Order: sequence, then structure tokens, then C-alpha cells
Amino acid sequence: MKKQLTYIAVAFLFTGMLSAQKIDINAMPKPGPTPAINIAKPKTFQLSNGLTVMVVENNKLPRVNVNLSMDRPPIYEGNITGVSGIMADQLGNGTTSLSKDDFHKKIDFLGANLSFSSGGAFANSLSKYFPEVLNLMADAIINPKFSAEEVQSSKDRTVEGLKADEKNASSIADKVSTALIYGKNTSRGEFETIESVSKIQLADVQNMYKKYYAPDHAYLVIVGDVKYDQVKPMVEKAFSGWKKANTTFAALEPASNVAKTEINIVDVPSAVQSVVSVSNLNDFKMKDPNYFAATMANYILGGGGEARLFMNLREKNGFTYGAYSDLSASKYAPAFAAQASVRNEVTDKAVVEFMNELNAISTVKPEELENAKAKLKGAFIMSLEKPETIARFALNQKVQDLPSDFYTNYLKSIDKVTTADITSAVKANIFPNQSRIFIAGKASDISEGLEKLGYPVKYYDSNANPVAKPVAQKVDASVTIASVADKYINAIGGAAAVQKVNSISTEASTKVQGMEMNMSMIQAKGGKMAMNMKMMGNTVQKIIFDGKDGYMEAQGQKMPLSDKQKAEMSKDTELFPELAFAKSTEYKLSGIEKYNNEDSYVVKGSKDTYYYSVKTGLKTGEVKAGEGGSIPTSFADYKEVSGVKLPFTIMQNMGGMDITLNVKSYQINQAKETDFK
Repeated sequence: MKKQLTYIAVAFLFTGMLSAQKIDINAMPKPGPTPAINIAKPKTFQLSNGLTVMVVENNKLPRVNVNLSMDRPPIYEGNITGVSGIMADQLGNGTTSLSKDDFHKKIDFLGANLSFSSGGAFANSLSKYFPEVLNLMADAIINPKFSAEEVQSSKDRTVEGLKADEKNASSIADKVSTALIYGKNTSRGEFETIESVSKIQLADVQNMYKKYYAPDHAYLVIVGDVKYDQVKPMVEKAFSGWKKANTTFAALEPASNVAKTEINIVDVPSAVQSVVSVSNLNDFKMKDPNYFAATMANYILGGGGEARLFMNLREKNGFTYGAYSDLSASKYAPAFAAQASVRNEVTDKAVVEFMNELNAISTVKPEELENAKAKLKGAFIMSLEKPETIARFALNQKVQDLPSDFYTNYLKSIDKVTTADITSAVKANIFPNQSRIFIAGKASDISEGLEKLGYPVKYYDSNANPVAKPVAQKVDASVTIASVADKYINAIGGAAAVQKVNSISTEASTKVQGMEMNMSMIQAKGGKMAMNMKMMGNTVQKIIFDGKDGYMEAQGQKMPLSDKQKAEMSKDTELFPELAFAKSTEYKLSGIEKYNNEDSYVVKGSKDTYYYSVKTGLKTGEVKAGEGGSIPTSFADYKEVSGVKLPFTIMQNMGGMDITLNVKSYQINQAKETDFK
């Protein structure tokens, strides 16, 4: 009873204190003092082969992270560009003493993660299995099992990826913009092609490994529940057989910014969005006095959802889903870049807003600076919980030649930044007047607006070669919408055969992030549709529409279609819209463009656009407007099914991701009314 009275008294006292303080619940709490940061310093030693080893003891969790990194400049691969990636792909394929299957079984049995790249390797495991995982990593690195068969398999996968990227605006933008900045025949600007990958031989892979995957320019960082005295002999035993390469590296090829800002365009005819980037080279390094000021300036400009670029291009103007910037302090390729994917019709307006923000970032408001400080400090403190962060810190201090107190004083360094420091840092690293404005998009839609902005405009192909401005081909006066439709109908089987088709049932599959997804689709005249997409046997999405009503099902939730969705779906009454082209006033023949790598007649409607091969008459693709934006689709590999030719390869771009549907089977006129219930 006495204790209870004591608790009640304390409660009354606390309540009285709150009342006396008159707390303003609308006021933001003031930040407390900057906390002291204590980061464990790595214990370091070096093997006779040159491998530098850093060990950070951290026993908070019974886990260990192992990170191997190569500190070497980019390598020029020339006519076998891609060989470093093929080489890295082999390192997880077993060893001279362990088959590929046995190697992976051991990793799985230990519940570990082990991966390799051309620039190093990574492993993560429970601490009790760390010695075994370390030995497996070392065995894979020192005794790789290279074989002509596995190299060919890697090449085939790489070529398939390159083919898939041929019409992807983001992939094209990545390789061509880099090639233009550094030069396509340099170590930093070259890119792999189907031709260069096809030339790679087993001997090339082995040579790449011997010369460049070596310990004399490598760092091994071990962080976790380990003891240094126990780790050192383990590493010495596991990695002592790794031989030095004594490779000398060529100096990096010189690269510089353009003398005056210019626009570089690559025509991607199938693109419904333009990939826009504004970039420049600089000498930005982590050890620079203005590092923290420059990092904060980039955060304010394009660091996230509350940054200026995002608030302007997305929130204010609705041009894009997101706009961001990056200021890289890479040892061998420091640069600044701002980027976004925007709708074709607003590409020129987006460029104007990008440049406005780049020109304005040298001046920031005090409240923007304080907010950036708080965000960056919070992110830094949270990152300290991750072992990989500690490993990165240890590596950065060595590779970037940072002072020993760089990370212990990290928060204090942020606190010291002033608005004047921001101005100075921006002037040293962001050059709006010497930038490349790079755009991968549909030139016929975007060129006219971009050429009015006052910047020099240059055109390139998807291999970074300069080309003339794409010019729309003229349509012969004898070609009409009716003749295009007739040619298509005849190409797929003729009007009599096509008019007999009342329903089409499709079974197809695709891969999404490495997992197989199966699609069943039944379409019938009158706009009827039944679609079911499954992954691992589970329904991902289901849509049923009987021509008047229907529902959608996703993640176990069933909901009726909206009136807007029903109205839109009920418009597609014909399985082949071409049958109605001649009578329709909605569609116009607007020219000839490249689509799916073929010259195609363009038939435009108020919302949808269709493309038909000039040569064969077959439909090469279509772009349909949807609630989430336009969806481009390409058709290929036509085969006859019950007297009508249908495409067995269907490629779609949804939300920036390319999906290739491989049709397993079609059935004609097999649908039942119950399919749409």
C-alpha cells in the first residue's frame, strides 16, 4: 500500500510539472547535442602476397561479414569488352577440388551468402560457420574452375540480356551517356556488345583473372563476432596461396566536360518516356575540405522526396514519378548527375526545370541547410548498426586516404557547414554551363521542343555514334489507313479467316526478377476478357470482364471494376480493331517510324497508337494509354494458329521494366460464357 501511494504521489508531481511548463504541442522539439561517435578501428595486417586484411571485432550479433575489394583503375577490354563480367561469373562455379553443385550445397548447408564480382567478393554467415565460409571463399578465389562450357553459358546469358536491353531507354541511356562523357574507346566509356561478348574465349577469361583478380591490389575487410588473434592465422592459411600478379596499370585516358552545355539525343522510337540526365565531370574526393558541404548541397538538390528536383518535377509539375541527383566521390570517376524519366510531351519543359534548379542550388536557405544536417546525421547514426557500413568505413579510410578521425568527427563536420560553404562547394563541383543534357527518347516527339531551348543539339545512335537528326519518312500518297489495315488482315490470314475468330485463349510465361510468372488470357468479342497471372502457383492478379461488368483480384483482395475501367474496357469490342479502321474517324495515318527495329506505318488514335511493318504488313507493336501511363508493346515471331497468324513473342514495358511474354499456346473459339463470370 505504501509503494502504491508513492507511485500515485510521483504521478501527481509529474502532472503538475507538465502543467507548469505549458508545453507547446505544435512546436518542433529542439535537437539535442551532437552525440560522440565511437567507431572501432580495424586491426590491420598484410600477407606476403600483398593482400591487406582489416579486422573489426563486433560481437553484438553472432554474425560475420567478409568483404573483398580490388583497388585498381578501370581496365580497357577493347574488342572483348565484357570479359571481366564473364570472368566474375565463373568464380561461383566451383573449384578445382569441388564441383559446382557441391560448392553451392556447402554454402546452402551453412546458411551463408557468398557472391563474386569483377571487383571483389562478399560473404555473410553465422560466426560459428565463419571459418568454413572463409575457406570456401578463398578456395573459389584461388582455385577457380574455368571451363569452356561454363564460359559459353555465361556468354549466352549476357547476350540474351543485351538483346533485351536493345529497346530499353534506361539501358541505352546508361551506356551511351557514359560513352559520350569518357569516350567509347576508353576504359571508363566502353560498353559490351553482342559482338564483343561473342568474341570472348576461355583463354581471355583466364588471362583477365591472372592479371587483374589478384591480392596485391586487394583489401579483405572482416567485421563481426570474431577475435583478431584467431582470425589472423585463419586468413594467412586460407589466402597465402593466392599469387601476386605484379600488373602495371595504364594511366586513365583524359576526359573533360564540354566547353558549353549541349543536348545529346538518342532516338528510341518505342519509348513512351524520355530518360533525361544532366551531368558533368569534376575532381570531387572524400578528403576534400568541401566534401560535407557538397554532400549537403546534393541532398538539398536531389537527395530524396523533399529535395528541390523532386518537389519541382514531380510535386509541382507532375512530369515524373521521381527526380534525383548524385554527387559521386568515386576514386576513378568522380562526377555529378541529375536524372529522371519524364513523359515524352514534357521533355523540353523538364529540361528547363532541371537547369533552373542546377543554377539555383548555389544558394540555399538556412532552414534547408538545417534540415539537411538533421537528415544526414540521422542517416549516418542509423548506418552504424550495419556491419557492412563499418567495413565500408575501414576500406574508405585506406583507399580514399582519409584522416584517421574522419568518421569519428563525421557529425561535427556536418555541424560546421555554412551556407557560404555550400555556395563554394557547388561552384567547385556542379557546372550548369558545362553539362551534357543527355536524353534517350522518341526523337519524333521530343526534338522540336528541345531544339527551341537554345542549346546545341546533337544526335547519336544506340552505340554512341553521331548520326543525322532522325527524319520521319514520308508515306506514299497511295497508302491509306484502309490499305494498311487490309495489308495486315491479309498478312495474318485474310478477312474471311479473321472474321471467323470469336475468341482467343492464350497461355504464356515470363520471368520477373528471376521468378517465372504464368499468364492465362481469354479474350472474346464484345470486350470480354478473363486474365489470370500466377507466380509459384499463387494468383498475382486476376481480371474478369463480361462486356458490361466485372472485378479485379490482387493479393487475395477482390474488388469490382470502377465505372471508368468498365467504360474503357467495353470500347474494345473487336478482337482485331483493324477491321473497323476504314470506317473510323478516330484514327489517322501519321507517318513511318522505326518500331521493334522495323520501318512501320503509324496509325494514331486519341489514346492508342498502332504500328504495322511497311515490308510485311504485320503489326510490330502498339502503345496503349492506361491509368498509370502509356504501355508500349512489341509483337514478333508470328505463327499460324487455326488459319490465323498470331505473335508468339510479346514484349511490354511496364513501369520502366521490360517483360517478354513467351506464348506457349493459343486456342481459337474455345471460350465459354462461364469463363467471364
